[in-house]
Amino acid sequence: MKPGSEPQRVLLGSLEEQVMLAVVRTADEAYGMNVRRELESVTGREVTIGSVYATLDRLEAKGLVASSRTAAADATSRRVFAITGAGARALTQTRMTRERLWLGVKLQRLTDS
Repeated sequence: MKPGSEPQRVLLGSLEEQVMLAVVRTADEAYGMNVRRELESVTGREVTIGSVYATLDRLEAKGLVASSRTAAADATSRRVFAITGAGARALTQTRMTRERLWLGVKLQRLTDS
């Protein structure tokens, strides 16, 4: 980044945000199946493992998550994910933008009918 220039704003899509939050929530155990389980547990909806891995791959290509291989107890290798500094900034920007959008929104009158 050039001196004095602002970092690029990255706003995440809904599934990208949810996957990244599941990575944070599962910490050192953030491999694909655990991320999927966390998403399903918290959101109450089914998520395919393919969509989780496709999203993780896309986020890694954007530099928002990083992966490494670790050996599991049964000698299998797992790809474990962690968010990067850029990923943490993207999560923060996405949350702040969503909160600004909600300011002043009153749904009560719409749900009363």
